[in-house]
Amino acid sequence: MCDTCGCNDPDSKITIRKPGEEEHTHEHSHEHTHEHNYTHEHDHQHEHDHHSHDHRHAYAHNHSHNEHEHSHEHSHEHSSHEHDHGHSHGKEFKIEHDILGKNNLLAARNRGYFEAKNIKAINLVSSPGSGKTTLLEKTISDLKTDISFFVIEGDQQTMNDANRINATGAPVIQINTASGCHLDAAMVSDAAKKLQIADNSMLFIENVGNLVCPAMFDLGESHRVVIISVTEGDDKPLKYPYMFHSSDICIINKTDLLPYVDFSMEKVKEHALQVNHKLQFFELSAKTGEGIDKWYNWLKGI
Repeated sequence: MCDTCGCNDPDSKITIRKPGEEEHTHEHSHEHTHEHNYTHEHDHQHEHDHHSHDHRHAYAHNHSHNEHEHSHEHSHEHSSHEHDHGHSHGKEFKIEHDILGKNNLLAARNRGYFEAKNIKAINLVSSPGSGKTTLLEKTISDLKTDISFFVIEGDQQTMNDANRINATGAPVIQINTASGCHLDAAMVSDAAKKLQIADNSMLFIENVGNLVCPAMFDLGESHRVVIISVTEGDDKPLKYPYMFHSSDICIINKTDLLPYVDFSMEKVKEHALQVNHKLQFFELSAKTGEGIDKWYNWLKGI
């Protein structure tokens, strides 16, 4: 999983800071340990009438050939004319993803914390450029008199998105993951404590732009919202099924560009429902506001 994408880089330094704060390194234990233990035990019995030997793959090997004997580590015993070929290969795969186990435990703690304080936590996931931050800016600006918003921004580098959200007046904190390609529950826990989220509020967690690794990491959110733009193509749910399978809501953004792109609203929904038949869709343009009221009504109702 992440052993090849940079998330396991021991030199990767994560920073968590609010707009205007000096940068400081946040020590974050982000181990990716994968243990693979393989034991093989296969029993095969073959009978042949040409000769018989008991063939065991224990690699202890004795051959007796009339006048010479030699032994090496592989055991062959020859007797009369029946071939009993028994080898134990039986296959047992034990794969432990320690990082996911630790993350899920922390995510459960986050979820309990959010529920105790009546905080609605929404994990926004998408590929880069889908319009997550623009949608957040418009949503917060339009609904801030109705809902108390807090925002955790996730990016590999820069404070750009946190600064944009800060301009709306919502309290925001930026997590820079360096080489990491997703947020995890520990990062969100640390950021939430520093952000000091008020009771009875809504927390938006804008994840790192990536349709792969963020799908694997529960953050303790109450809802996961995947955003796709019409400029990305209508086959994304089939290419990245786990992200769509793990989401509750699918927002199809940039509908104002539909006349200019080769994109089928019917096909993208069909593909997404093949992966997750419970998905709920909102078609909208964060830029023009077209169709955004249905999204707002959903937020007010959760």
